[in-house]
Amino acid sequence: MKMTGSFSPIIKIAKYTLSDEVRQKSFIVMFVICALFILMVRGCYRGDYMVNGQEVEAAKVVMMVSKITFHVIAAGVMFLAALLSMRVFRRDRDEGTQSCILSKPINRWQYVAGRILGLWILSVAFMFVLHGIVFIITSVKLNAVMPEYLFASLLCSFNLLFVVIAVLLFSLMMPDIAALLLIIGAGITGLVADGIFAMSRSPMGQAVMQTHAPSGMTLWQVVYFLWPKLSGTQSFAASFIGADGMGATAPVYPLMNIIIYCLVLGALLFWYFNKEDIT
Repeated sequence: MKMTGSFSPIIKIAKYTLSDEVRQKSFIVMFVICALFILMVRGCYRGDYMVNGQEVEAAKVVMMVSKITFHVIAAGVMFLAALLSMRVFRRDRDEGTQSCILSKPINRWQYVAGRILGLWILSVAFMFVLHGIVFIITSVKLNAVMPEYLFASLLCSFNLLFVVIAVLLFSLMMPDIAALLLIIGAGITGLVADGIFAMSRSPMGQAVMQTHAPSGMTLWQVVYFLWPKLSGTQSFAASFIGADGMGATAPVYPLMNIIIYCLVLGALLFWYFNKEDIT
């Protein structure tokens, strides 16, 4: 009963966060624009593309377009989650909502957990609906159901949790826009690093590294493996999509990396907010 009583305020704050954000006209406009964009892209799901004078199989075209759309949606919703998260604490503080909530028998950790849960659920629902539209279009075009597409979408929810927690934490330490830019920079840096790492694994890259690089673990490799694996987690999730997939060959380390970051940054967020002066 005590545990249930601890979670009740969290659920209430999460519900308030959901309803408050959904009522925003900007959120509704963004959702409608994204849904219309996906519906317009369905024209690319045709099988009459020619490469070197040969027609490409329709199934391959549909799979390629669906994977590209999957990545675009996942990256776009991460940006949306950052936008939604960066002003939450400041808006609550300026409007007096924060002091009003905490004046009631609600602990600070419950308030923070409720905000995290509400923003995360909203972002996951937004992404899942958009991925669901692509799932329906792909299933119709291929005449086959692809449940792994929706499973991959759920895996990307860990990226959204990381973004929400990280932006909330950084927004306490720096201006809102700086927190947003920091997360965008972290994502872009990770994407570039993954590209460089993939090139280094190619035969030409390995030949260059064997010729010029020192033996053993380098500082670059240490930083690379410790950096937040947002793009790696997204690629891991996308590896489940397709007849040849189910992610058997994809490394699970990026997902574990993000989960560990969520736990560490979450602990820092609760600790840091507990030290904040609430007026």
